[in-house]
Amino acid sequence: MRFSNRLSLAAAFASLVHAQSTSNSTFTVSSSISNPSTSLPLSTVSGVPASASSSSAASTATQNATSVSVVSSVASSSASVTVASSSVANISATTVASSSIANVSASTTVASSSVANTSSTTTTPITTLSGFPAAVETRITVPIMSYPFSSFPVPSETPVPGVFPVTDPSDPPPPGAAVVPDFEAAWAAAYQKAEALISGMALHEKVNISTGVGWQNGLCVGNTGKVGDFPGLCLEVSFTYSVFMPVACGSDSPLGVRDADFVTGFPAGINSASTWNRELMRRRGLFMGREHVAKGVNVALGPMMNLGRNAQGGRNWEGFGADPFLAGEAAYETVLGLQNAGVQACAKHFINNEQEHYRTQESSNVDDRTQHEIYAHPFLKSVLAGVASVMCSYNLINGTYACENDKMMNDILKREFGFQGFVMSDWWATESTISAVTGLDMTMPGDITLGSHTTYWGQNLTDYVLNGTITEARVDDMATRIIASWYFLGQDTPDYPQVSFNAFNAQDETTNLHIDVQEDHYTLVREMGAASTVLLKNVNGALPLTGKERSLFMAGSDAGPSDIGPNEYSDQGGVPTGILAMGWGSGTANFTYLISPYEAIQHRARQGLSRTSISWLFDDFNLDRAGNMAIQQSACIVFIASDSGEDYITVPLPPAPDGNQGDRNNLTAWKGGDDLVLAVAAQNNNTIVVVHSVGPLILEPWIEHPNVTAVLWASLPGTEAGNAITDVLYGDWNPSGHLPYTIAKNATDYPTSIFLGTESLPDNIELNVTYSEELLIDYRWFDAKNITPRFEFGFGLSYTDSDGEQVADEANWDAGNATKIEEGSSTALWLHRPAYNVTFDVTNTGSLYGGDNPQLYIHHPPSAGEPPSVLKGFTNVAVMPGETQSVSITLSRHDLSIWDVVQQGWRRPDGDITEIGFSVGRSSRDARLNGTIPSS
Repeated sequence: MRFSNRLSLAAAFASLVHAQSTSNSTFTVSSSISNPSTSLPLSTVSGVPASASSSSAASTATQNATSVSVVSSVASSSASVTVASSSVANISATTVASSSIANVSASTTVASSSVANTSSTTTTPITTLSGFPAAVETRITVPIMSYPFSSFPVPSETPVPGVFPVTDPSDPPPPGAAVVPDFEAAWAAAYQKAEALISGMALHEKVNISTGVGWQNGLCVGNTGKVGDFPGLCLEVSFTYSVFMPVACGSDSPLGVRDADFVTGFPAGINSASTWNRELMRRRGLFMGREHVAKGVNVALGPMMNLGRNAQGGRNWEGFGADPFLAGEAAYETVLGLQNAGVQACAKHFINNEQEHYRTQESSNVDDRTQHEIYAHPFLKSVLAGVASVMCSYNLINGTYACENDKMMNDILKREFGFQGFVMSDWWATESTISAVTGLDMTMPGDITLGSHTTYWGQNLTDYVLNGTITEARVDDMATRIIASWYFLGQDTPDYPQVSFNAFNAQDETTNLHIDVQEDHYTLVREMGAASTVLLKNVNGALPLTGKERSLFMAGSDAGPSDIGPNEYSDQGGVPTGILAMGWGSGTANFTYLISPYEAIQHRARQGLSRTSISWLFDDFNLDRAGNMAIQQSACIVFIASDSGEDYITVPLPPAPDGNQGDRNNLTAWKGGDDLVLAVAAQNNNTIVVVHSVGPLILEPWIEHPNVTAVLWASLPGTEAGNAITDVLYGDWNPSGHLPYTIAKNATDYPTSIFLGTESLPDNIELNVTYSEELLIDYRWFDAKNITPRFEFGFGLSYTDSDGEQVADEANWDAGNATKIEEGSSTALWLHRPAYNVTFDVTNTGSLYGGDNPQLYIHHPPSAGEPPSVLKGFTNVAVMPGETQSVSITLSRHDLSIWDVVQQGWRRPDGDITEIGFSVGRSSRDARLNGTIPSS
């Protein structure tokens, strides 16, 4: 979400580096005509002021162009407009409404391949319930073709081997189950109820179901109004109207209920991925969902599932790592957990929202195979989990805005994936009224820009239907999808909680009831914080601590509490003065409390008969004193951190010269953390480093220092951060976390970087970012280019060790044939059912009880055009010392398939391929077990 206006058209574009290239990134800047939507009255058609008189509105528009497939935005109040576009020329009209078809994707065509002989239509004002005043002016009609939209697929026959019995979100398969859930019957029932409900609604009522009521016009971050028996939605709070439907409330939720009190600050998504543990992923989603429901939220605006294409990416910490399979499994379990609790999940941001810099003007240019195999996969898994909603992103995709992208929303998401829920815009990401035709079902928060009190939908959408530009059947589909999702989650029950908090005014006692919804969720936070901690280095058994240490010294502000409490900045948007436990931006939650390592270690050191002397220094820059205090300590623990977040907050704030505008400027520790480690290590031969970071750091300045004996990578562990890291330090939890991304030796080793321009771009400038690395994201790049990382993807040590042997059982299926592209083809249950079962033994060869996370990688032959190694399976096992357990990892047909760009379907590699190799180990470069699967 964003909370700032679109970049100003008046911003000077005096000096901009037009391209910044890396080893595999392409940046170009091109000009386009964009929608000048700031501060226009509601009486506009997609940003074009309507004439105040009916006579001028009756003017006709003519165009002399051979064909039009994409018409850029046009805005003018003058009698003559010339558009700088090769496909549009010589337009003249008193009032032009061609901006209403801005950014339609290349697959979209305008009726008769041209716009000609358009006529005006005078409409009768209709009272609108969307929170905006009704329009009164006339409109120019621009005829466009009516787009097909997806209905729900036919429910599968049951029983089907490998498919969970027909069910609904309240009864999903257990965590980690290889079977595929079948929600189609539940969707069908929800659609039947929704269609019955809207059948009695007037057009403007159906429009209002899909139109947000405007920023801060409700209790939640996002709200839709009550229409008859549908109460509206709280996309996190609610706002009530009369008529047919209750209010809906939506809330940001990647880490908990945003802007609410007495909620849990959960570990970040990146920690969830670091556990490689589906059961913990599911419980995190379930507990977050329960807190949203208890606060009265209808739609939890998460999980976030963009991939970490750029190691610097500001919001990487909200997501699930830099591999599509790992991210897909985490997204799947999180969605099942959230919706099991009764709240609608929202898969975001669809799609290719991989950087914060220029995110509203950046075009992610991605080829079809890369899109399917990498970036779309977590969304596909979310659809399999029955996700109720999807949020489209700010950026453009191949030159077309994500929230106007017919190819992505209609063709791939709704048709190919068979998505049954609704698509909402990110906040103020709606670009025109015609987005309704290209797949957008709900505009959020409703107004065009912050404080504009105008909307592209509401009255404008109503008028577009009345004048024949958009069919009423499409509006029916929008409303049906929204209401069906409400029924699908059982939110129509009378006992569903009312909204009990105010996201914009926590001190308002009339709307904020201060309900404590935390229950015992702190136990999961502490467990997940420990389970997600990755042991990167451990020389001579430096860890775990014994509890018998004579003295411990803690260095670094990240060890301590913040100066003024855990919520010292709005949306956590500032340089933390204490421990870093979450990033900044709209994906945050307010901490009810936050345990620091200093507090937890102090408490632990006082336990038992052998007391430990504790000293500390929270000043990151007093290196001389840190070195002196480290002398003769039994052990020193240095805490360092690195933060990032969303683009609407720059940290530190100007005029600081090194402000990070969401994305990180570099991959070094903040506050001189590297120097602090070196200062302590120079004086103490048992220096332990704990890292709280949003993503990878370059550790080369000190990682091989002989006095640095252990390194723990804790990421962003949430409200129980101090207790979690203490559990690992003292061995109460045997480290089982594994990296969800690669830690490189040099920043230039990564395949991509971010254009960190500081100049504001005029609205008519588009920044093109070509995903030229294609399938080679993160470890795939390092493998393909033979680059040695510092710590590879999936890496993680333990206080014990394991070994194994394997055997593979397979089930055959046809090779070389692509799936038939039809509705729901990519989520067809047969494609995702178990097809192969890889079984092996795991033996604990160490002296401590511990868990392990075996990972399975597929190695396609070179002719398949795949990276050398591709993660396709993982599981969890806990084994007593000296014991052996048999472990199985299943593979589906989809796991072994590649996307065929010609046949447009999933198929297994064909040709002379006789077998597909696989390996099992503890990281992407730890092939302890090897085997092959026959190709036919």
